[in-house]
Amino acid sequence: MRLVHLDLKGAAPRVSYLEQVFPLLSQLGANGILIEYEDMFPFKGELEILRSPYAYSEEDIERIQQLAELHKLEVVPLVQTFGHVEFILKHEKYQHLREVERFPNSFNPHLPNTLALLKSILAQVMEKHRRSTWIHIGADEVFHLGEGADSKNWMSHNKGDVGTMYLKHIKEVLGFIATQFWGLRALMWDDMLRKISVGALRGERMGTAAVASCWCPSLCLPWQALHPARSPCPALGVKQVLGEHEDPPASSCRWHQCPHPHPCSPHRAMAWLAPLRRYDHYSVLCELLPVGIPSLAICLQTLVNGGFTEETKRKVLDVLGFQSMQLEQSTCEGRGTFPGAEIYHLVEQVHRHLKESIPKALEEESAIKGWFSPYHRKHQFGNPRNMETFGSKVMKLHEDWESFARDLRTHLEGVYFPDTVEEWMEENVNPHLDQLRDLVRDYR
Repeated sequence: MRLVHLDLKGAAPRVSYLEQVFPLLSQLGANGILIEYEDMFPFKGELEILRSPYAYSEEDIERIQQLAELHKLEVVPLVQTFGHVEFILKHEKYQHLREVERFPNSFNPHLPNTLALLKSILAQVMEKHRRSTWIHIGADEVFHLGEGADSKNWMSHNKGDVGTMYLKHIKEVLGFIATQFWGLRALMWDDMLRKISVGALRGERMGTAAVASCWCPSLCLPWQALHPARSPCPALGVKQVLGEHEDPPASSCRWHQCPHPHPCSPHRAMAWLAPLRRYDHYSVLCELLPVGIPSLAICLQTLVNGGFTEETKRKVLDVLGFQSMQLEQSTCEGRGTFPGAEIYHLVEQVHRHLKESIPKALEEESAIKGWFSPYHRKHQFGNPRNMETFGSKVMKLHEDWESFARDLRTHLEGVYFPDTVEEWMEENVNPHLDQLRDLVRDYR
């Protein structure tokens, strides 16, 4: 299974963009899409409060699956069932289900309403994914588990620990899936399982209930293929906006192969690649999908070919429409023909030029420092003779970057919904451009 993880908690693309991306992913070697909807799923009834204003419609969900089927991509829905449930627990309606009242990260597993809510969510998601033979229940990073009053009380009365408590909840979720959806197989992340003793896992017979997907930063195999002497791969910054192709797993995808797969597992290896858009429901946006495609392509082809070979590189360049790629400099030469290539290049301009060009231009202009200081601007006085020495240059710089920002916004609007466009511009463009805008306003 070579799954590309579409984590829709941030920067969910329009279906029209997925129509262009799915054939590309298939061409590059993916055979499945792991879709973590979060608030982009069209929940209804009691669960309607969970929907984003821009959530996909039921027709969109069906269209996504048709597209996947057309391009031989198996759809695996991912429903978080323990941790990473901020999109649920942020609502006052469900606040009472938190493990720790102050934090919206994780469910309290001891409340009957927790399992009842999860059953409703799973039922609605699977109702719209009748073709799927796999479901992923997440279950990673269950922060603060064991810190709530109910958990402490349970552990003291049952002589248990956090591990057994975790397994108890997971078994209840898996039990519901097994009885309600016959033949549906479950995946889950393994990070919490790695903290539990082998004896406890065997005692709970977890191996027969789900296949664990390795979620381990030390297993970045393409990074090791490129740099065999260096391990593990470096960590990705929470606000990184431009992928580094030299370190594909660290910049825009995570590629993991379980080193010791369960001998009875029908899938001896699973690769998981995730262009990162947001670390959690509350964090800033990081890498946009079009920006992550070159690194994603490298990862997929590295997996298909068993290493980053010349054949891998040629295939990536051919499919993406680049002339060359310099991994050490994290650059690709050529315009690119893949969906979203324009966004890739525009974001590169933001990353490599916008951040520096405006402060540099303003700092280097002595007339601004001497005759148009913050004091001059605050009290609105200045000598026109001196102001004219920098005016045309500043106005031209402002005009060029405003035109660039309009172009970038137009391209983003073709791929993303208005909330994503606004957030990305506010976080990555406006903080730099506003310095120039303010100066031009005062100059005028």
